[in-house]
Amino acid sequence: MPLPAQPGFTFETLHGGWGQFFEEAALLYDSETEHQRIRVFENARYGRVMTLDGVVQVTTGDEFIYHEMLAHVPVLAHGAAKEVLIIGGGDGGMAREVLRHKGVARVTMVEIDGGVVEFCRKYLPSISDGAFDDPRLDLVIADGAEFVKTTDRRFDVIISDSTDPIGPGEVLFTETFYGHAKNILAPGGILVTQNGVPFVQAGELTSTMRAFKALFADWGCYLASVPTYNGGPMAFGWGTDGAHRDVTVETLRARLAEAGFAPRYYTPEVHKAAFALPGYVLSAMP
Repeated sequence: MPLPAQPGFTFETLHGGWGQFFEEAALLYDSETEHQRIRVFENARYGRVMTLDGVVQVTTGDEFIYHEMLAHVPVLAHGAAKEVLIIGGGDGGMAREVLRHKGVARVTMVEIDGGVVEFCRKYLPSISDGAFDDPRLDLVIADGAEFVKTTDRRFDVIISDSTDPIGPGEVLFTETFYGHAKNILAPGGILVTQNGVPFVQAGELTSTMRAFKALFADWGCYLASVPTYNGGPMAFGWGTDGAHRDVTVETLRARLAEAGFAPRYYTPEVHKAAFALPGYVLSAMP
């Protein structure tokens, strides 16, 4: 049962029976369309917070954890990624992190709604941090599922930075989408996906892992804890026919040093440890 609205507070009860709340220091944007209600407000601890229909999508305080782990794990594991495809990611955070790798020649970002990009550039500019002005970024306003189905290009890394499997994001969690994505991976390419919080969204992970098991020689997931995505660690799907999971900490250190930047969350040690899964997550595997 949703909590009653109170002036100056946002209550999120996405999973039912429990939730979290944010105090609103200042309301910056509030608009309701025929599809959803979008709000952006300031919070003393998490900075700017964007919600869709009362569900937190991103905060400027902790977004770096999600974006770093979904970007740097596959790019550094691959070691020679030149062409990277991002499906979704309209806030620009994923593009920002991938573009930190000097060896990446081009990032193709396919976002279904150009208005999301412009909205985030205006209200959440620190998340993209100039990524939309990088000449290596190729922004395509199109349906990501249709793009992976029809493109004749090949990618070293594909990152599915989707919303939850509800509404427009639902198609990005299907066996058909994953199959088309694999078809456009270059030899040894890696596909990673956002797969929710397994403690409360186990079914989401199970369905993705079932598809990955049928598609890839090396399949599974890795974890990271993002405070505002409550309910425990978040899972990221991992699929490849290469041997990239076996990369050593020493190799990852060398690749990160060559890339020439210092992440706030990601480290080579965290990279390796993220693939160690607790029992309840293993039990969600097919």
